[in-house]
Amino acid sequence: MKTFMSRAALAGLLMGVSVLASATPAPKGAEVSIVSPEDGATIPQTVVVKFAVENIALAPAGDTTKNTGHHHVLIDVDQLPAAGTPIPKDANHLHFGGAQTQAEITLTPGKHTLQLELGDSNHIPFEPPIVSEKITVNVK
Repeated sequence: MKTFMSRAALAGLLMGVSVLASATPAPKGAEVSIVSPEDGATIPQTVVVKFAVENIALAPAGDTTKNTGHHHVLIDVDQLPAAGTPIPKDANHLHFGGAQTQAEITLTPGKHTLQLELGDSNHIPFEPPIVSEKITVNVK
C-alpha cells in the first residue's frame, strides 16, 4: 500500500510538472496594445479600455484554435503572473474570455497602471508572454 501511495504521489507530481512545462508558444510577432486611454491620461472612474492585437487572433476562453488568445487587463500589477499557471482572477487581473476588444472598467480615484496580457484557451500566459506596454492613468 505504501508503494502504491508513493507511486501515486510521484505520478501526481510529474503530471503537475508537465502542465507547467506546456505553456502555449506565442505566435511569431504577436503583440497586444492598449488603444485607449493614452498613457498619462486623466480619466473618469468608469472608462472604456480598448484593446488591439497583431499577428494573433482573438478567440473565447476554452477555444483551442491555434494562434488565438484572449485579453486580461492587469491593474496595478508589478509582476506578471507566473509562467505555466493560469492568470489569477481578482480585482487586479480582469478576464475578458469572450474575445472582447474593449471593456468598461471602474477604478478608484488616484494613479493606476494598466497593462494587457493575452492568455491561451485556459487563461495561461503564452511563452514568451504577450503583454502590452504598461500605461499610467490618473483617475478623477
